Amino acid sequence: MRHALQALTDELRRLKAAGVNTIAVSDETLAGLRRVAVGSRPGPTPAGEASRSETEVSRPTRREAAPAQAVAASAATPAAKLPAAPVVVLPEGDRQTRWNALLALVASDATCRANVRPGKKVVLGVGSLEAKIMFVGEAPGADEEIQGEPFVGPAGQLLTKMIQGMGLARGEVYIGNIMNWRPQMPTIEGREQVGNRPPTEDEMRYCLPYLRAQIDVVNPELLVALGSTAAQGLLGFKSFKALGEVRGRWHQFGGKPLMVTYHPSYILREPTNRKKRLIWEDLLKVMERAGRPISEKQRSYFLER
Repeated sequence: MRHALQALTDELRRLKAAGVNTIAVSDETLAGLRRVAVGSRPGPTPAGEASRSETEVSRPTRREAAPAQAVAASAATPAAKLPAAPVVVLPEGDRQTRWNALLALVASDATCRANVRPGKKVVLGVGSLEAKIMFVGEAPGADEEIQGEPFVGPAGQLLTKMIQGMGLARGEVYIGNIMNWRPQMPTIEGREQVGNRPPTEDEMRYCLPYLRAQIDVVNPELLVALGSTAAQGLLGFKSFKALGEVRGRWHQFGGKPLMVTYHPSYILREPTNRKKRLIWEDLLKVMERAGRPISEKQRSYFLER
């Protein structure tokens, strides 16, 4: 049960780092969490908790509240320790040959396969193998594990629009994730997983060699980390407490310049011009460093009128 509570705590910290200060939680979910925390049998919600939940946790996030009986399952993380991270050795050849070999390695990796639910797919990056700019997210979600491609859900559709705003097509950049599988949460038998959780340090360490191999194959000029979890995976676990400490500045990963910005879901939760502008200012820095032309119209995107 300690793993379940730790996973929930990590997720709340991740949301806080992304700028979310409140979340929507139902009374029965609070009751379920309370039972998990104290290890007690189900009982009535203590007096006064309903009013507290309404006043203190009012703003919804992209994750919906789960039924009370599923709280413990949906918060839990795998307890088993993963094996040592793989050593990735690719054959000589052109980029496509090496990428195909990498895809075969990931698809046949026993640990990756063991962490993918039946009927779902292991996910590798997508895009131009000659891209100058590479975007890095954290992990596949529900849509991604079905299609086997990163960033195809709502956040991915928004990322595509952001890339187009930079004057590029999605196919001209490379998009990947640190993780090659969707981090699992125990589910009720016969039902699909509801919601996502951030990957553990152990999970990210296992998959990082595959991300490094993608960077080696594509050899982009610039990297862009999308969100707090991706930034921690690239900059070092526990390297910062809040994303604002590192966002909007240039860092290094594997000898490549790395820009850290918010995840597209940061906008989806509250699509204000102020939030859009924060990400856009980071992307303007990426465009400038990549030598991309920037029009006055692009420079003025999302400025408050």
